[in-house]
Amino acid sequence: MQYWHFSETAYPYLPPEETINSVRVTLPNGVIDPARAADLWDRYLAEWQVADECGLNVMINEHHATATCMDPAAPVIAGILGRITKDARILILGNPVANRKDPVRVAEEMALVDLLSHGRLEVGFVRGVPYEVSAVNSKPVMMSERMWEAIELIQKAWTTHDGPFSWEGRFFQQRHVNIWPRPLQQPAPPVWVTAMTPGSAARIADDNYVIASFLTGYEGTRKVFEAYRDRVAETGRPTPADDRFAYAALTYTGDTDEEGLEGARKLMWYVKANKVPFEFVQPPGYTPYFARAAGLRGERSAYDFKSLTLEDLIEEGIVFAGSPSTVRGQIEKFYEKVGGFGHLLLMGQAGFLEHDETVRGIRTFAEHVRPRLDDIFTAHPVAV
Repeated sequence: MQYWHFSETAYPYLPPEETINSVRVTLPNGVIDPARAADLWDRYLAEWQVADECGLNVMINEHHATATCMDPAAPVIAGILGRITKDARILILGNPVANRKDPVRVAEEMALVDLLSHGRLEVGFVRGVPYEVSAVNSKPVMMSERMWEAIELIQKAWTTHDGPFSWEGRFFQQRHVNIWPRPLQQPAPPVWVTAMTPGSAARIADDNYVIASFLTGYEGTRKVFEAYRDRVAETGRPTPADDRFAYAALTYTGDTDEEGLEGARKLMWYVKANKVPFEFVQPPGYTPYFARAAGLRGERSAYDFKSLTLEDLIEEGIVFAGSPSTVRGQIEKFYEKVGGFGHLLLMGQAGFLEHDETVRGIRTFAEHVRPRLDDIFTAHPVAV
């Protein structure tokens, strides 16, 4: 099992919720104190360094026009991490290529980060959340199709070394592709793609990419991973190893259950503060008709956590929290229920969880949870 410390680098110092209609897209950036934001970036970078020192990997992502994430340019932060960490793999999850106008530029950025980190980069791709269609002046329709064409173009840019080629696709046209530099990892850096529903899994499986699911709990994650495994079986390939599967959960480990739960309550800012008007949540064409119909019937979406308590979130496998033994048990239970997985993305900082608390959670997990989990998963791999 590989473990990745993740922070979405939020700016949590916001006006009272009742005075604003959204924390995304329309919240004026006059709310931000730049000096305070700079201090936050100092601590977030330091926390990734702590994770590296503890033997964990590091993960970053990218969002736009939102207080929930102050990183609008993941390649910049990845390049910094490539120089200030020593051993950690660096995962961007991910590049929102359906919202990027030039996939070749993404290929160049990732190649450069791979060189700066001496081959420690893992390149993740995401379709992009619906809230940011307006923020980046994109189109909400056919985003999956654009994402996959962009990934194909990026892969070809990484792996073509005999001079320029042209690309005449449905969404992207490039007359002269010849990236400099090229990645250190050959033929290309490892690729991850996110999936929140089983319908997204087949294409990821076809390319043997790592599939990553975020906060989807026991049942949702099991279905996504099962769809990946089923697709591999349909195509006659060997059963995929655990390292093809990744799951992200809010995670806080304390010395005691009480300390762990208190840290997790602070992490819940991430799921409770995400106030977004309906027009940004459901831009026409983004969500398939059957998913919109489910919403109209009152069924809870994968992102609708505001009505759930911390106990509910732990029960569903969305949060891992407590003492080291409790957290170990929760993760072991999750591993068994979803058929095994090889990457745990630990969202161990959010909201008002302070620097010393974040560092304590990272160190406690690394020292008292990881070694025992490694023993368990090595000795008793799950049968699928």
